[in-house]
Amino acid sequence: MNVEVSSSRSYRFFARWAAFSYQNAVWVILLALIIAAMSVIYTARNLGVHTDTTDMLSEDVPFRVNHERYKVVFPQYKDTLLLAVDAPTPEQAHDVAKRLANNLREDATHFYDAYYLSGEDFFEQNGLLYKSVPELEEITDRLAAAQPLVARIANDPALFTFATVLTEAIDELRDGRDLDLAPIVEAVSATLDAQLAGEPRALSWQVLLGGEKQKDNYQELVLVRPKLDYSELFAAEQSIAALRDVAQETGLTDDALEKMRVTGAVALAYDELNSAMHGAQDAGLLALVMVTVVLFMALRTPGAVLTVLLSLILGLVLTAGFATVAVGHLNLISIAFAVLYIGLGVDYAIHFLLRHQEVRQSKRSVSDTLYSTGGDMGRALMVCAVTTAIGFYAFMPTAYRGVAELGLISGTGMIISLLVTLTLVPALQRFFPTRIRKSTISVQSINKVLDLPRRSRKLVYIVTAILIAVSVIALPQVKFDYNLLNLNNPQAESVQTFRELLAEAEDSPWHIIALADDYHETEQLVQQLSKLPEVDKVLSILDLIPAAQTEKSQLIGDMALTLGPISFATESQSQEIYSVSQQQRKLKELLQSLEQLIAEQPDHVAIISLRALSLSLANLLTQINESSDSVYAEQLLRAVDHDLLSLLPGSIGRLQAALEASPFTQQALPKSLSSHWQSHDDVYRLAIYPTENINDNDALRRFVRAVQQVTPFATGAPVISLEAGEAVVDAFVHAFSLALLGVTLALLVLLRNVFSTVLVLVPLLLAALFTGAGTVYLGVPFNFANIIALPLLLGIGIDCSVHMVHRSRNTGVVYENLLHTSTARAIFYSALTTLVGFGSLAFSPHQGTASMGLLLAVGVFLTLVCVLIILPVLLQSSSKKTNSNS
Repeated sequence: MNVEVSSSRSYRFFARWAAFSYQNAVWVILLALIIAAMSVIYTARNLGVHTDTTDMLSEDVPFRVNHERYKVVFPQYKDTLLLAVDAPTPEQAHDVAKRLANNLREDATHFYDAYYLSGEDFFEQNGLLYKSVPELEEITDRLAAAQPLVARIANDPALFTFATVLTEAIDELRDGRDLDLAPIVEAVSATLDAQLAGEPRALSWQVLLGGEKQKDNYQELVLVRPKLDYSELFAAEQSIAALRDVAQETGLTDDALEKMRVTGAVALAYDELNSAMHGAQDAGLLALVMVTVVLFMALRTPGAVLTVLLSLILGLVLTAGFATVAVGHLNLISIAFAVLYIGLGVDYAIHFLLRHQEVRQSKRSVSDTLYSTGGDMGRALMVCAVTTAIGFYAFMPTAYRGVAELGLISGTGMIISLLVTLTLVPALQRFFPTRIRKSTISVQSINKVLDLPRRSRKLVYIVTAILIAVSVIALPQVKFDYNLLNLNNPQAESVQTFRELLAEAEDSPWHIIALADDYHETEQLVQQLSKLPEVDKVLSILDLIPAAQTEKSQLIGDMALTLGPISFATESQSQEIYSVSQQQRKLKELLQSLEQLIAEQPDHVAIISLRALSLSLANLLTQINESSDSVYAEQLLRAVDHDLLSLLPGSIGRLQAALEASPFTQQALPKSLSSHWQSHDDVYRLAIYPTENINDNDALRRFVRAVQQVTPFATGAPVISLEAGEAVVDAFVHAFSLALLGVTLALLVLLRNVFSTVLVLVPLLLAALFTGAGTVYLGVPFNFANIIALPLLLGIGIDCSVHMVHRSRNTGVVYENLLHTSTARAIFYSALTTLVGFGSLAFSPHQGTASMGLLLAVGVFLTLVCVLIILPVLLQSSSKKTNSNS
């Protein structure tokens, strides 16, 4: 039923409101400036920012309760950095990691402590007891084979001596003695090849004696607990900078063989905030330019553009002031109120100004046209503001505090936007009046585009039906990405390092933590958890007490006898200095012995290793002979000497210390070690590692759910990630259900027409369906960041539909003219403003922000399609049906 607008009480109310603001423009603007200044000052002094994502959930959520208990019982694992120290050999990695940890402990200004558990003196002395009996037997055999070589070199640690002893060993092979020289021959060959290739690496005697094959890289992990300054936006910035300085002083420079990379919860949070901030800054500049261009296209005058921007700024300032008074802080979710306000607040001003521009075509005075515009737009804007606010307020009763606070702030922001639009925009017309303009080319072009669906109603229905069917099929595949890593900048050092560690299940930084109240419960949990196929291993204080210590102690005693009292001569004690020619001659003798052995025993068990060393020596000697520079030859031989022997004294020294190991009990564990597994009040910590790479969401869910079946109160990053994600999904499902109910009831009350309410909701529901399906087909799942786009899309959908239905049914505009009105153009330009403004976020290095920008762009486009193509066709059909019935 059409209603004569001029007889409406609401029409007169809003018309008088706009007229009053225009007539008292100076006082209105002055009052707005005073209120804005007060709001800015109060907000700057009192508004805080909470960056902890877990704090955005209710403290009563079970996994938060469990995690808070864990942080209290084991505070050393709260807010930590994880340092991955890489080196070509285990000796070098161990040495630099230990020096780094010691240096970090000395910096009490920036760090509480640094833990390098593998470098504890206790482990260095008792490390052999943690090896298995077969491993100890193999080490004993290798030590027996290497002892004569090591003992000879210890007296004169030089390349000349090394070559001499190795030549003698090769000769003994030729004489028929059974010696296992393959490991050392292979290791020496690989070391020489690396030096000649320009990628030198030292020979690891620790690996050699352990019976392993030397890898390209070895890694040690250092856990650091930094002091965070929460008065700064980047709380970890000073600590991370200090960490880099300490690393430089420790020798971890750009040109060093040893490298350090920083990751862990604190580094990931720092890099995420950093990439999000820089991405937002870059996107903001691009958005500012694009939005200004779109606004100018829509409004055509600088004064009108300035009016929109000033009303937008005032609304933002007032909404921030309300947030400060009502909540007192923002979190990483509620801070998105600015995004929502910009996306929706700009719409109100655009609708008002374009409608005023349309009314101005009658050539009446500005005061008269503002009266009409206020009356025409006031009710539509009120319906939009109230329904959108109710939609946002529906977010408040959720357990997700971040979403609840976002709902409160954004809902009130919509009311503020209504007040600002109806008050400040008319007042600014006194200084920036809308001019009477003829229909421009751009307006005519837009009208032609918007008019296309009228000629193809059946096609619109068919395509819509197909899209609905395709979307319904895709709907069950809509997913939420629980992996917080996928939000971060993939190029950040912390993210790349963390992913590498995740790929190694043995040292995965994402492991579940379980707490046991006594030793017996610890034993039971270890047994139960170890049987799970999803669990690779369970570490606890039980693992600090090796089994079969008596038997192992006997083997270690045999090792000590085999090695004997070896001590290395220092440079000052070494009297012999070998010339280039002497070393060259000795290397030639070694090569000749090798060639003779290869010729005499072509089927020798170590023939492949022997041939490799022979080739390596030949290449080394060729390079020396071809060089006419004696200095180069000397430097090359010195480098080879260093590569082969520099790590030997340290390796033997640590081995000798480890040979003093003796059986011990749990009571003998040092506090610095046991405190990581047993708290001062006897709560025991268990670390549960996954079998799979839980960087995959399905693997993450399997791992967490399997462990929770055994210990429901488990915590740790995997549990928090999964439970927080599910809490977010539940919160949004609950909130959107309430929002849909609230919006429906509000529309029924405000529009007083069931059919009009249905027409408003149909495009909204279709856009939601299409957007959900779009996430599937585009491979962009919902996540902790882009899910914030949904309230904005909800608001845009409500606003656009309300404007179209209100203009059609309350003013009697038929379909043929509806899409040629300022309402359709305002919807188009408002959506385009949001599209270019927030679509620019898609180029952010922060993947969460980028996915939000992409989802917004897709969602706004689909909303525009539903409102400007599908809805007008529905309105036309309903209008024809009404006319035929009458």
